[in-house]
Parts: sequence; structure tokens; C-alpha cells
Amino acid sequence: MHTTALVLFSGGQDSTTCLAQALSKYERVETVGFDYGQRHSVELQARLVVLREIRAQFPQWAHKLGEDHFLDLAVLGQVSETSLTRDTAFKMESSGLPNTFVPGRNLLFLTLAAALAYRRDLQVLVTGVCETDFSGYPDCRDDTMKAMQLALSLGMDKRFLIDTPLMWIDKAATWALAEALGGQALVDLIIEHTHTCYLGDREHRHAWGYGCGQCPACALRLRGYAAYAAALSKP
Repeated sequence: MHTTALVLFSGGQDSTTCLAQALSKYERVETVGFDYGQRHSVELQARLVVLREIRAQFPQWAHKLGEDHFLDLAVLGQVSETSLTRDTAFKMESSGLPNTFVPGRNLLFLTLAAALAYRRDLQVLVTGVCETDFSGYPDCRDDTMKAMQLALSLGMDKRFLIDTPLMWIDKAATWALAEALGGQALVDLIIEHTHTCYLGDREHRHAWGYGCGQCPACALRLRGYAAYAAALSKP
């Protein structure tokens, strides 16, 4: 039986929902964040606010929420030439992938998270990757996660489980999951304190939260929230 988990926690909507589920599911939960030179580095501050608010607003989870870890992965920004690590416009590449794809990002995140989990004696790695509402990133696929779970377990001689709560649901369902886990209080926390916008915009406030409203991340979050809100309004 799995009782401990390490959540890959960026401070965005998806990872906050995954954290809430982990806190409802496991007895001890720790978090890890990564600085890889992302343009939207404001998420690194947002994640600390979200952790603080979860501790304050959800006492039933606070005692389960353990240490937060932070890793400097500047090398990833140095080897990648993407619109998330460079000041370039968002576009589709000839490969068919958007230039927001950071090659190796999730693979490196999971490898380092597993090494940390090994040291901290944590059994489960929780990540918010998804095949349903995603941009075609190959390192978000279920097959990739299964392969990583096997490779990490073999390579570290420790049986890890990679938990992907959002793999088969869309953004509207992610909002609904947050409500099911923490009620309107968690939905409001996600709207007010999480950060998803690729441009790091914390000036413009929308019904779904802060962001430029134009980048791919904002567009996805907007569509998901609109569908979620529309479902709520139905009699």
C-alpha cells in the first residue's frame, strides 16, 4: 500500500489539483519545484503562496503536507531553444510540435524527483501530465510515464509508482476535480493564487485567474473554465 508521495509542483492549476488529490489520498506528501529558466518564473513565487494558502485553508490536509524542495535546473534552459525559455513568439514547428515544447523537461523532472524521493523514502511521484488537453508533448503521454516508471524503478532498484491523476481528463474536468476535492474554497484558491500564463502576466484578472489571456496556456485554461462554468449553470 502506498502511503507517501512527492508531488511535482509548479504552482499552476494542474499541479495544485494534483497536490490536493495527493493530500486526500496519501498520509505524507512533499513537494518539489524546478527553476529551469522559464520565462514565466513568476510561478516560482506563486507556488509558495499556494502552499501557504493550502496549509491555512485546509487544516485536514495541513498535517500531511511536509517539506517543499526546490531544484535549480538552469542547464535545461541552456540546452533548449524554446518559447518557454527564450523571448520568442509562440508558433508551431515543422515537427508538428509547438515551440513551447521543452525537450527532456518531464523526463529530467521525473528523474530528479525520483532521486529525491529515494532519499526521502517517498513511494509515489505525482505529476500533472495529461493526454486529453495537451499540446502534443511526447513527454506527457501515458506510454512515456509507464516507460519512466519502469526505468526509474529498475535504475534505482526501488519500486516507484508514477501517479498521473489528470491523464485522461480535460481542463473542465480538472476544475470539477478540484471542486470535488476541496469545494469552492479550492476552486477560488486556484483562481486567485495559481499561475499558468506562459508570459508571466499577473496584472490581468479574469474569471479563471490571472494571465495575458492570449498565450496557449491561458487559452486552454479559459476554455476549460468556460466549459466547467457552463456545466454548473445547467439545471
